[in-house]
Amino acid sequence: MADHGETFMSTFEISRRNLFLASSAVAGGLAIPQIVTETADAAVPPSDAKNSGFKRFKLGDFEITALLDGLRPGDGPHPTFGSNQKPETVAELMRANFLPETKTVNGFAPVLVNTGAELVLFDTGFGAGGRENGLGQLEANMKAAGYTPDQVTIVVLTHMHGDHIGGLMNGDTPGFANARYVAGAVEYDFWTDPARAGTPAENGARSVNAKVKPLAEKATFIKAGDSVVSGITSESAYGHTPGHLIFHIESDGKHLVLTGDTANHYVASLQRPDWEVAFDTDKQMGAATRRKVFDMIATDKLPFIGYHMPFPAVGFVEKQEMGYRFVPVTYQFDV
Repeated sequence: MADHGETFMSTFEISRRNLFLASSAVAGGLAIPQIVTETADAAVPPSDAKNSGFKRFKLGDFEITALLDGLRPGDGPHPTFGSNQKPETVAELMRANFLPETKTVNGFAPVLVNTGAELVLFDTGFGAGGRENGLGQLEANMKAAGYTPDQVTIVVLTHMHGDHIGGLMNGDTPGFANARYVAGAVEYDFWTDPARAGTPAENGARSVNAKVKPLAEKATFIKAGDSVVSGITSESAYGHTPGHLIFHIESDGKHLVLTGDTANHYVASLQRPDWEVAFDTDKQMGAATRRKVFDMIATDKLPFIGYHMPFPAVGFVEKQEMGYRFVPVTYQFDV
């Protein structure tokens, strides 16, 4: 009877012989074993499913839902950001942050706040006019998050650029049938002033007249410092537009800031807040406002949602020598 050593050597010789034969077959161009062919035939096609376009979390007794209206790839960031800088200076900052030097992707993030008594929507995205280009996804992502536009009771506008007011109207029909509206009086007065005709602001004024003005009878035009509802308070953040507002959301000792378009790029506008931004009506005031707002957020260690921050657009900032570093949210609201 063979001992264990003989059995092992016999098995080893058979395995080695099979390996040699298989290697020879491959080297000689013989047919690949059937199991490999079947695996290749069964390859799974790439999926075109998209990530969920919302992020929900609790802030005290409030429920916050960031919604993605879409992503827009484009050239840049220079000269849209840092037009007062050399292109290579902007490119160097992008490289240092692992970003492309000449390409950007801009996101758009309206926010829903459910206070328990009101469902408050901040900004409305591009609306139907943006859908041809993959934007205007607010309504679809709101439904994915479990809400419908007719449940919104208050629509708040941080300012009146087209990517914030586009969803207010669906043609001649309000996009949020049961809502009342809140916007800054300074902002509304600027865009509806006939003096905008013949100026660079003319197209924006035309959009406000089409999207906002029809809803004016249901709107409250507030001044900086006014409250929307209990726990939601406005603050001036002028410069991006003449009446741009940010909003403090506070519930049960928790505090979040909606910064709107105070910063439009999470690297260029935060790490270099003094760089000019093409979208800012008053570039010097816009830079001063960025420092004021993000000094406060960094000092108080507050979370914020920025309309153009990387989705889900929620994060923190820490002070750096020349500006601020964006720190995306991870599990802070999940514990």
